Amino acid sequence: MSALSAKQTDMPGLKTYIVEDSKVIRESLIATLEELGPVQVVGTAEDEATAVRWVSDHADNVDLIIVDLFLKQGSGLGVLRAVNAMVQRCTMVVLSNYATQDIRRKCLEAGADRVFDKSHEIDALIHYCARLAAGEAGSGESGRLQ
Repeated sequence: MSALSAKQTDMPGLKTYIVEDSKVIRESLIATLEELGPVQVVGTAEDEATAVRWVSDHADNVDLIIVDLFLKQGSGLGVLRAVNAMVQRCTMVVLSNYATQDIRRKCLEAGADRVFDKSHEIDALIHYCARLAAGEAGSGESGRLQ
């Protein structure tokens, strides 16, 4: 099932929290995900502390967290580690321009379920969201594209 066909079948939207410091990228990502994927953005943060605080307060109201690595303050790795340590955990993916093999490994070790490169894996992220909403993807998947 493509992300577009998932949207057309009114699949329930993934309650998604986005941690991205660039306003332009954040707004573009929200528009793209809500238009093409089964995604409902429930909040955003530009820094580690805000993201961790929000997720801590709303852990039962989020299905997916999308995290950039480089934030205004703190880092995406810090967000991953903090959320991974929470009792109620959700699916977390990293969306970064720096998705090298070493970075992918560090993200997976910190608790990410998948890692996507901003420059050429947006379609894969949308497809992953559709699969996650359909119950076909989730924790334990490889950080590499399949």
